[in-house]
Amino acid sequence: MGVPDQLAEHMSMAEQHEYLRARFSRRTMIRGGAVTLGAVAGGAFVPGAVAQAAAPTRTFPSTESVDGALVAPFGRHLAYGNDPRTEMTVSWQVPVAVKKPFIRIGARPWDLSRKIEAEVRTLYTPAGVGASGDHTQYYLHAKLTHLRPGQTYYYGVGHQGFDPAEPHLTGTLGTFTTAPAHKKPFTFTAFGDQGVSYHGLANDSLLLGQNPSFHLHAGDIAYADPAGAGKTADTGFDSRVWDQFLAQTESVAKSVPWMVSYGNHDMEAWYSPNGYGGEEARFTLPDNGPDKAHLPGVYSFVYGNTAIISLDPNDVSFEIPANLGISGGTQTTWFEGQLKKYRAAKDIDFVIVFFHHCAYCTSTAHASEGGVRQEWVPLFEKYTVDLVINGHNHQYERTDVIKGDKVAKKLPIGETAYPETEGVVYVTAGAAGRSLYAFSAPDSYEGHLNERDSVASFVNTKDGKVDETVAWSRVRYLNYSFLRVDVEPASKGHYAKLKVSGIAETGDRIDHFTVARRAK
Repeated sequence: MGVPDQLAEHMSMAEQHEYLRARFSRRTMIRGGAVTLGAVAGGAFVPGAVAQAAAPTRTFPSTESVDGALVAPFGRHLAYGNDPRTEMTVSWQVPVAVKKPFIRIGARPWDLSRKIEAEVRTLYTPAGVGASGDHTQYYLHAKLTHLRPGQTYYYGVGHQGFDPAEPHLTGTLGTFTTAPAHKKPFTFTAFGDQGVSYHGLANDSLLLGQNPSFHLHAGDIAYADPAGAGKTADTGFDSRVWDQFLAQTESVAKSVPWMVSYGNHDMEAWYSPNGYGGEEARFTLPDNGPDKAHLPGVYSFVYGNTAIISLDPNDVSFEIPANLGISGGTQTTWFEGQLKKYRAAKDIDFVIVFFHHCAYCTSTAHASEGGVRQEWVPLFEKYTVDLVINGHNHQYERTDVIKGDKVAKKLPIGETAYPETEGVVYVTAGAAGRSLYAFSAPDSYEGHLNERDSVASFVNTKDGKVDETVAWSRVRYLNYSFLRVDVEPASKGHYAKLKVSGIAETGDRIDHFTVARRAK
């Protein structure tokens, strides 16, 4: 049971959380341990490092644990640390409490002698909350540091009674590869709005075949909260959906860093004042953002010649205001600082930004978010951001080159944009698995052109929806799909390129274009 509807309508997320905290004070909503850092020495690791682990600040009762030999880990997912060349976090889940969880890691599958203690984060869903009340989930994390750039590592996760180094369990081993020390061509993939479904699984399988170095998830990850309004009044909430999602995603995320951004369905109001307590139990992301306590999904990382920035549009959303203004402006200030830094860096050519709510989209569902246009679009243009990737609207849409809310240059399929002088291209890639939305204009994509000079749409503002007629909707595809980006570095003075492709669940290419910038 959450906050009564009549109260929730007039309460912020923080106020709802305080209401629930008082009501369910008999048990702790989140119980976990301190952060564990695993820095390992020798061989494939930077010399001089030592293994270290923080003792948990809280533990679960020993009566909850079972024979570890009967419990297999699941839901492995990777994420970079602040430096993808030397840091990686391996996260996983167990269905019941286990003793002494750990990770084994090495440069060869037969040499996993390096063993690092893992952190346990337990997440309790109070009785009466949705369909999964009075339920505890167990998430485990091992943060690895002092890795070598461009190195492939083998790892296995386990606990007392389940050791992945045992011969009969070597089939549970996974691998990952750190970012290279120098500029090299690479591929990454992206989508948003996945959830648990056949289409979500199919997209995972298809993007794994692209051999991406990492994957960007632009929010609305699992849909345990189907309402997505950041309110405790949603009786459909089911925390167990996360178990299904992480099991579904493991085929990719156990070897491809799964870098997430948070959307409106990821604000789960039962767990913390900002709604992200559940996400903090499940994910370990880079902690270089402006406010990890309130905005854990805001961070940046660099891979090769490309800087990636994750933002939290719940902070600026007029459409779904549960967390509107939560950062007090610090997110936008931090974001501009990141843009300045990366544009000044001599070894970074491209800056890519991803987040959930769309700056520009003509969906009949959510369309465009005026808060994003107001807060961030001027910065995209000022610092000539090379590509903006969004979700929120469950379809694929790609704009022309935009500047000042208008078409600065038409960008037909197969053509090239030059952000240094022209403007910004926006891609909505929100067709990862959830039910599809609709367009007000016909589909128009590669091999099926049906172009329109203008499209009727709307933008969400602080005063409500405002109708607009736009000319920037270049590609529209209403079916399941994801984004593939091939990054091609270049020598100084020549054009480095982003080769961007929209890929349908069928494997067909539905869009492609290039973003070019002179390499530093």
